[in-house]
Amino acid sequence: MADFPLSGLKVLDFSRVVAGPYATRMLSDLGADVLKVEPPEGDVTRKLARRDSGVSGNYLQLNIGKRNICVDLKAEGAHDLIHRLAAEADIVVENFRPGVMDKFGLGWDDLSKTNPKLVMLSISGYGQNGPERGRAAYAPVLHAESGLIARQAETSGGKPTDMQFAMADSYSSLHGIIAILSALRTLDQTGEGQHIDLAMLNVLHSSDDYAHFALDDLWPKPPETLVWKAPEGRQILITGDMKWLWVMFSTKDGLQDPTPEGADIPTKVRLRHEAMEQHILCYESFEALTASLDRLNLAWGEVFPFGPDIYEQISVKALGSIVDVTDDDGNQRRTVQSPYRFSKSKSGIDSDAKTAKRGEHNVAALQDWLDMDDQEIRALAESNALISE
Repeated sequence: MADFPLSGLKVLDFSRVVAGPYATRMLSDLGADVLKVEPPEGDVTRKLARRDSGVSGNYLQLNIGKRNICVDLKAEGAHDLIHRLAAEADIVVENFRPGVMDKFGLGWDDLSKTNPKLVMLSISGYGQNGPERGRAAYAPVLHAESGLIARQAETSGGKPTDMQFAMADSYSSLHGIIAILSALRTLDQTGEGQHIDLAMLNVLHSSDDYAHFALDDLWPKPPETLVWKAPEGRQILITGDMKWLWVMFSTKDGLQDPTPEGADIPTKVRLRHEAMEQHILCYESFEALTASLDRLNLAWGEVFPFGPDIYEQISVKALGSIVDVTDDDGNQRRTVQSPYRFSKSKSGIDSDAKTAKRGEHNVAALQDWLDMDDQEIRALAESNALISE
């Protein structure tokens, strides 16, 4: 099997929280040498929903496999250090508010002069040059302003509330990877690097398969993918239009129509829905129900409670979706594996993977990237440009 697809690429990662760190985690899983530049106060997600010992699962999931240096950008020597690292990097990723990197002399205009072949990804809420460039833009803010929260509330009949998934962040990370790889392709052709300005608001609208409803001013009808009570106290989701489900159950599975002659449409819909509920529950077991659904060629999925049991499903295990790793305190932990499976290349992390402490690779990474000697590293530590736990 060939080496990792991105082996040999160097990534300088200034990103924090989710947007950015997920992109660089995947670049690392694909073989890039990702060097996370963490501030003295640390990435806020280190302590988010933290256990008694070791980093939070959130930080572990998004940053495992990366090397780590801890740099105070305000300290003497930090500016020159970052420029030296950028000169060796292929990719820089940051998700500060627009203008923050420029204040430190580390923006695109500065770093591209140091390294004209650099590819730099900047993720922000509203773009680098837009009228709202300075606004704080966490994922829930973008979910609200893109219409996702209101749409979900209206179609579900519930109150407006944010989804339990940082969609704006995660999708921006994935689109960021696409943009980075595209820019690297252009670099191969032209020899020139470039800056990628990725606005999370754009990402959400671009990725929304319901966007055409809003653009055409047509409000979508509520979804007809229904969750039903199933045998053995379980729940099952069966996809498809309600009318189609009725046709399949009534013509091929023996379900009788309970509707009296002359019933109006609302009565017919109610009675048929109740009949389908009883029909699904009448199977002697959950396995018998799913066998029947498979015979009818109806797509189904068991509704699993959110928790560790979702990772015990046979397909999750067969795909190797979960991997045993070690956190920064030496605790054995589990985290998610990247989804890439190549026919000729490697990908992902293995059981030797470990979450780095802040500044754990101050020495090793600077020696590898810059061939820096011990005296230079000590000087940076003495000026507090370099910090370690």
